[in-house]
Amino acid sequence: MKAVVQRVREARVEIEGEVVGAIGAGLLVLVCAERGDTEAQADRLLAKLLKLRIFSDEAGKMNRSVQDVSGGLLLVSQFTLAADVSGGNRPSFTRAAPPDEGRRLYDYFVASARQVHAEVAAGIFAADMQVHLVNDGPVTIPIDMA
Repeated sequence: MKAVVQRVREARVEIEGEVVGAIGAGLLVLVCAERGDTEAQADRLLAKLLKLRIFSDEAGKMNRSVQDVSGGLLLVSQFTLAADVSGGNRPSFTRAAPPDEGRRLYDYFVASARQVHAEVAAGIFAADMQVHLVNDGPVTIPIDMA
């Protein structure tokens, strides 16, 4: 699984003008399941997200996790993270998991996060979403659990 993690002051997802998920300070996580990914990779990604020390401590150093600061998680499915642009100018998405498998892994990931973290919001798989965020820092970290 792949993810792009953004430390945010706030973030929300809208579909047709309606907010379907929102958080205050925390992490906006764009998540992509690729062909062959498993629940074990989703579990490792979640563990990494919860312990990733990218929030500032009293000295201003990145030394706190989203759990340490009681921040929110906004999880958004984004198959385009699997894009391959090596063959030309039009991206290929053949590395992305098929839709049914991608949905299953995304739903598993969201459900697992909700079991272990207090504030978890999510987008809707395969929906046309508008993501609004105020990036804090900015801090943006790519993660590949391959």
